[in-house]
Amino acid sequence: MKDEVALLASVTLLGVLLQAYFSLKVISARRAFRVSPPLTTGPPEFDRVYRAQVNCSEYFPLFLATLWVAGIFFHQGLDAGQRLTHEPQGSLRQCAHLAPLVPPPGAAALCGLVYLFARLRYFQGYSRSAQQRLAPLYASARVLWLLVALAALGLLAHFLPAALRAALLGRLRTLLPGA
Repeated sequence: MKDEVALLASVTLLGVLLQAYFSLKVISARRAFRVSPPLTTGPPEFDRVYRAQVNCSEYFPLFLATLWVAGIFFHQGLDAGQRLTHEPQGSLRQCAHLAPLVPPPGAAALCGLVYLFARLRYFQGYSRSAQQRLAPLYASARVLWLLVALAALGLLAHFLPAALRAALLGRLRTLLPGA
């Protein structure tokens, strides 16, 4: 079990450390711009740092939930032979002809790393100017939606009966012949 969640746990801890870094930056900005708690507004420079931290904190639970749900279904730590013997009959990974449609093991953890990097860039950009937050904000939103899609795909595949799952995936394969 530990091997199967080590990447997800590492990304989670990295995310917690990133949140702590953002909080420390707000403390530093409070001191630099003399904004004492409980005040949450001050000069524009402080407001940008504060808003960047709050925004990152608001999205962190969404990130964690989608990271772990997607990670449950698209995890690391198993080679192809183990995956085939431990996956339920008719699962996405057992359908060899649909392999191009199935994200690789570790996809959720990789998405998590990309998301955290985008949030760091968002925080740094927003701290400098409101305009510089936009590109990293859009990048992190795209990655978050990808995690939502992976989580939904995993749950859908889990709950659909095997015959219906195979039929839907076969239909998807005809709609996306190059996939």
